[in-house]
Amino acid sequence: MKNLCRAAIAAAILAFGSPAVAQDHPGQYDRADIELGARLYGAQCVGCHGPMGDQIAGVDLRRGQFKTAISDDDLTRVLATGRPDAGMPAFATFQPREVTGVIAFIRAGFEAGGSAVKVGDPGRGRTLFTGKGGCVACHRADGTGARTAPDLSGIGTVRSAGALQRILLDPATNLMPANRGVRAVTRDGKTVRGRRLNEDTYTVQLIDDQERLVSLVKADLRSLEIVSTSAMQPASKTLEAAEIADVIAYLLSLKGAP
Repeated sequence: MKNLCRAAIAAAILAFGSPAVAQDHPGQYDRADIELGARLYGAQCVGCHGPMGDQIAGVDLRRGQFKTAISDDDLTRVLATGRPDAGMPAFATFQPREVTGVIAFIRAGFEAGGSAVKVGDPGRGRTLFTGKGGCVACHRADGTGARTAPDLSGIGTVRSAGALQRILLDPATNLMPANRGVRAVTRDGKTVRGRRLNEDTYTVQLIDDQERLVSLVKADLRSLEIVSTSAMQPASKTLEAAEIADVIAYLLSLKGAP
């Protein structure tokens, strides 16, 4: 069985194998790192973790679900020290490039030809989220921040590192329909802007740009428009690539109420 698993991964490497290319943009691992990690995983890790990384209870490497690790530094420490209590040996003989490769392959979701997002430090990310990044001006997370944009307190359970990076770098393109803003104009000409919370045949409920709950009767409106643009600016305008990686780590750590 172990040989078959290794053969399957080797076949995947051959299928995706292409000349190494540079990362898509800062904040991602190089394709060569991912391909190296695929080979190392097939040789060293698949026997315990399985070909899809979900053979250990409570761990799903392909989906980025770990018992304690969040950041890439956390994964580096686990590889260096192992988990003796769980029967995982230390890989102290791995060279830095090999450690990077294994982490890159995991972050790529086990796709040797995919892309892999670097995940930084959640503590630094929280500081950036509440400070330099200005995220709390609209978003709420972990009990802090405004409510004019979606609450992110449980975002780590529903979004991958790659999805979070895409949203941060290009919020307009990656804005989910449910999170689009609303512009309503009443019959007397008053304009109300906000985030839609609920809507039925006759009414729509919003939280407006002053964080007030507003309920509108559709029959009293002159117009009701879903805004397709995003008020959120690309994170690259205010943050460096390493800082974006830290914010991603913080968002991944947000699992909501226990």
